[in-house]
Amino acid sequence: GSFEDLDVWQRSCALSVRLYKLLKDCHDFGLKDQMLRAAVSIASNIAEGSERKSLPDFKRFINIALGSAAELRTQVYIAKEVKLINDQDASDLLEELKIISKMLQALHTSLKP
Repeated sequence: GSFEDLDVWQRSCALSVRLYKLLKDCHDFGLKDQMLRAAVSIASNIAEGSERKSLPDFKRFINIALGSAAELRTQVYIAKEVKLINDQDASDLLEELKIISKMLQALHTSLKP
């Protein structure tokens, strides 16, 4: 299959779209830009890694995606504290990011040489 078939890629894309909609009226461009870049990076790295024809490459890109997910979780906590996003949206995003991270870890583990 291709990366479009991966649940974790689909969920990562959906998360990016949700974040774009959530932050569309946000005027804190610094944090907004960082958050959107981190979100897009998750799905992008899954896609790029899966298109590489080498297993070590794929694993490396999954690790980068995991890093972006952790980065975004941190930014969501900060955005919540400074009232950029409300508590419920923050909670939903954090829950989804934890699921995505678990899926990425499982995918990484499943990539046996």
